Amino acid sequence: MMILAALAVVTATFQPPEPKVGDLITVEFAAPVRLEPSESYEIVAQQGTRAVVRTFEPEPFRLSGVAGDVRFRNLEIPVASVLKEKDDLAPAPFVAPRAMPYPPLPFAAIGIAALAALLAWGSLWWIVRSRRVALPAPPLAPDEQFRRSVLAIRERRVPHRWAALADATRRYLASTRAELRDDLTTSEILPLLRPDEAIVAVILRQGDLEKFSTRGAEPRDFDAIAESALALAWPAEPEEPAA
Repeated sequence: MMILAALAVVTATFQPPEPKVGDLITVEFAAPVRLEPSESYEIVAQQGTRAVVRTFEPEPFRLSGVAGDVRFRNLEIPVASVLKEKDDLAPAPFVAPRAMPYPPLPFAAIGIAALAALLAWGSLWWIVRSRRVALPAPPLAPDEQFRRSVLAIRERRVPHRWAALADATRRYLASTRAELRDDLTTSEILPLLRPDEAIVAVILRQGDLEKFSTRGAEPRDFDAIAESALALAWPAEPEEPAA
């Protein structure tokens, strides 16, 4: 009875039904199993009543271990070779690889892109040729930009011309002197002015009065002060002494 019970405990099934060399063979036992290592097979995994093994020898092998409380050593697993019967083990003849044909789609896309670029350049050339599009002028120097701004404010009689003149003066000073940034207030700029820049103080105060005072700017000769402002960028040449 003990032998029959032991045989019942170690009864197992395996998949695939006809394993070959290198196949993963799943063995199901009726009780939790723990296989013993062996040179005949490799234990890939085991958990509970299931174990996964494999071998690389084309011959049957025997499992050994403990299933439940019963030790077993004679559970045979058949293994077939992957080679055909009477295989002479000669290597297969060498066959040169076939060159894959180039897909036409990339060449078509390149051709379309080249044609589109050619049409774009042709259209641009025709526009420039027919309309004589002028190239943008190079940026003006700060002195010339300031001179044009002051003359435009003076000649066109723009609204709030004191504020416009003050803003133009701030921009000019900021572009020519690093310490006089255009975000400084009038009270911050005045201590940084040179003695020959007294006209700047007048312009900035007049601009502030026009912007922020309810009474507006003081009555002063705008044209004369604007003319004096131009001297910041275009100082008068010193007169030569008489012979």
